[in-house]
Amino acid sequence: MDQDIHESVISLKNVSVCHEDGVLLSHVNLSVRRGEFVYLIGKSGAGKTSLLRMLYGDVPVDDGEASVCGFDLQHLKRREIPKLRRKLGIVFQNARLLPDRNVYDNLYFVLRATGWKRKEIDAQIMKTLELVGMKDKMSVYPHRLSEGEQQRVGIARALINNPELILADEPTGNLDPITSSEIIGLLVDLNKNSNTTMLVSTHDFMMIDKYQSRVVCCENGTLLDPDNK
Repeated sequence: MDQDIHESVISLKNVSVCHEDGVLLSHVNLSVRRGEFVYLIGKSGAGKTSLLRMLYGDVPVDDGEASVCGFDLQHLKRREIPKLRRKLGIVFQNARLLPDRNVYDNLYFVLRATGWKRKEIDAQIMKTLELVGMKDKMSVYPHRLSEGEQQRVGIARALINNPELILADEPTGNLDPITSSEIIGLLVDLNKNSNTTMLVSTHDFMMIDKYQSRVVCCENGTLLDPDNK
């Protein structure tokens, strides 16, 4: 079913996220509209990763109202988590590719696990690798790729199921400045060309300045959003 371009893909109202050691984040309010590109910033330990983990169902919502891609996280059942994650693409700081499989087979594994038909898989892999500039590397194993190339494959893996939302957790944290610029530029282009919503956690203020977009900040145990004071 087609949905309005301005619909909130992420909607958080007075959300709290806790840990066995105490409250990580509280009174979090955030609305991210379909097609937006949003940076998530904050010091190490401020709760950025915990917030992202909550959004993909890995950390429970302790209080408040939270929905992602139409799923109510407050009442999300364990069996519903895979359904939620099929609407998401997740990019980690380390690409986390399967070392015993080449680029093509890393993506093939994802599509087979999520129920794609064999006759559709090859075309989807080729299309996605072309989007991230890695089509000529499809037979290469991860250890033969540079860190930047591995991250491109990680982005391809996040894109492969045509997600509504991509969550990227420090995707340039291990990269040099030139490669970082290429990776953030790729995410920005994918956002513009496919209208895929992006929430990107980063410490890289040079990239934020170069590719300017909305910024929200984890600080003092909550989320500060200058666009929604």
